[in-house]
Amino acid sequence: MELNQENVGKALQALSSRLLPGAAIDKLTRLTGGASQQMWSFNLVSDDDVEPLILRIASPMNGSDSTTLTMDQEARLLREVLRHDVPVPIVRYELKEEDDLGVGYIMRRVDGETLPQRILRDEAYSNARSVLARQCGQVMAGIHQVPLDKVSFLRKRTTEQLIEAYYQRYQGCGEPRPVFELAFRWLRDNLPAEPAEPCLVHGDFRNGNLMVDRNGLRVVLDWELSYLGDPMADLGWICVNSWRFGNSALPVGGFGTREELFQGYQEASGRRVDPRRVAFWEVFGVLKWGVICQKMAQAFISGTDRTVERGAIGRRASEAEIDLLTMLAR
Repeated sequence: MELNQENVGKALQALSSRLLPGAAIDKLTRLTGGASQQMWSFNLVSDDDVEPLILRIASPMNGSDSTTLTMDQEARLLREVLRHDVPVPIVRYELKEEDDLGVGYIMRRVDGETLPQRILRDEAYSNARSVLARQCGQVMAGIHQVPLDKVSFLRKRTTEQLIEAYYQRYQGCGEPRPVFELAFRWLRDNLPAEPAEPCLVHGDFRNGNLMVDRNGLRVVLDWELSYLGDPMADLGWICVNSWRFGNSALPVGGFGTREELFQGYQEASGRRVDPRRVAFWEVFGVLKWGVICQKMAQAFISGTDRTVERGAIGRRASEAEIDLLTMLAR
């Protein structure tokens, strides 16, 4: 069944009536989201309260992907990291088959801004920008300290496995790119000397997946790429030039410095950051994003996904090539 405004509203109303007799659904709105999910904003209205909520539903068109968590795993992870004081939205309910909404969950809606261009440019967030890089380091440290036995359902991924996984994706595009080949060779030749002690890695901690208000970071969103691996991967990923959104002089999301990020991380974790290891993961992150762009371009050209988003993002593989050449020439 195609999920549209009418049938999502009916299914949510039926669900709310079962869970909270007399409650009503109000202000149901479809939000923009990735191809792997649908997101809906709504209010649950009862005699005593109005609760703002978000519905996340896995898209029936989304194929299986070993790198992406299932919705039940994601909900479980959110509940677990919240217990360890990581700022995330509260999961209120996991969908069941009888709810007629597919696979997903409902979480509490948090007020704030996620659009990077507004976070980086609006005067309302000037104070947030001054503290955000340090806050990101502190929150990353909290994520990386979640006990592994609490998240043992996540896959372990070594550095070598991640490089090989993206090399296979790149080869699957059937479009040779000499700069990507050079970057893969550089990564294999410059592996960190010591393997990392595995930690919970968010996997997509960047500007665009952060909810920000005037005081800084509110919650971290989009945990579907989480895994167990080298924690420095998160610090490298947030520094990728594409997540600076034109504000390239400030490497951490376009709003802060590496020194601020590292300071926050070290304060919260008690462990020193190795800048060279972070730099390795930044190169990996740029290459990873380039391969993702290349795959999107392939989907657009082949006709399997002709959305404007796929075409526009697909063209950005060339930007990743420029970033890689700049970094590898240092």
